[in-house]
Amino acid sequence: MQDVLGQLVYLLSSTPTAWVVLMLVLGLLVGSFLNVVIHRLPIMMEREWQAQATEILGANPYDPPREAAAEPARHQPYNLVVPRSACPKCGAMITALQNVPIISYLFLGGACANCGAKISIRYPLIELITGLLSAAVAWKFGVTWYCGAALLLTWALVALSAIDIDHQLLPDDITLPLLWIGLLLSLAPALPELGLPVGPRSSILGAIFGYSSLWSVYKLFKWLTGKEGMGYGDFKLLAALGAWLGWQMLLLIILVSAFVGAIVGISLIVLRGRDRNVPIPFGPYLAAAGWIALMWGDELAGAYARSLGL
Repeated sequence: MQDVLGQLVYLLSSTPTAWVVLMLVLGLLVGSFLNVVIHRLPIMMEREWQAQATEILGANPYDPPREAAAEPARHQPYNLVVPRSACPKCGAMITALQNVPIISYLFLGGACANCGAKISIRYPLIELITGLLSAAVAWKFGVTWYCGAALLLTWALVALSAIDIDHQLLPDDITLPLLWIGLLLSLAPALPELGLPVGPRSSILGAIFGYSSLWSVYKLFKWLTGKEGMGYGDFKLLAALGAWLGWQMLLLIILVSAFVGAIVGISLIVLRGRDRNVPIPFGPYLAAAGWIALMWGDELAGAYARSLGL
């Protein structure tokens, strides 16, 4: 078994294109699963919060009585595996052939095969983005164990970004495991050709400074304006990125995310007339900046230092 695995690793290492294409296909498949995570995880969290509130406070006597036929549906298992994916309009189950990333969407013309209801373009976009980012990670890190870790981080950032756009929420179910995985990875020997993962000292300080920096900005902004400028999920995400990439990358991540966020925010206000009082989720910009730092952080930091004459 070890010989077969060794030969496979050698084959993929000697043909980088095959490795990149393989990770592209894997990314497309994972993107299909991420669509499920993006849709279902917030619903699962909401149901859990409602169950906890009911357990602590009791049933609300002012709630209208539920119909008996509708009651069993609330107690059916609902997670990332069950029930099977179905059309939200007609309830028709989505078959395996109708769930092939991107190809099924194009073949069906972006509509349900049963009722013809339009399917959001975002589903194939998530699949495509995940596939392309996965291919880029495979190209950058090659056939190494850290490539698997970088892929995991990439997929988590895609899911977090989409959920934050939809719900202005960065679930602890994703950010906290990312934080702990980043800290654990720091205990592994660094790959000399990559300089990753960072050491325990850099990782621990990255987690601490990542959380405390945004927390301090949040507290200062609230003290000055009486408003909440960001959520605790943003602190946890930056802490996770600090644990993965080290404290040295935090300034780059903050600068890139703030710059991109400011441009997008101003553009939305000017071009689309968006109300400036409507909050804009910051998580996607942190995620994008963190991924850029993962891929080209050292190069960007070096270029910035040279521009300052350092």
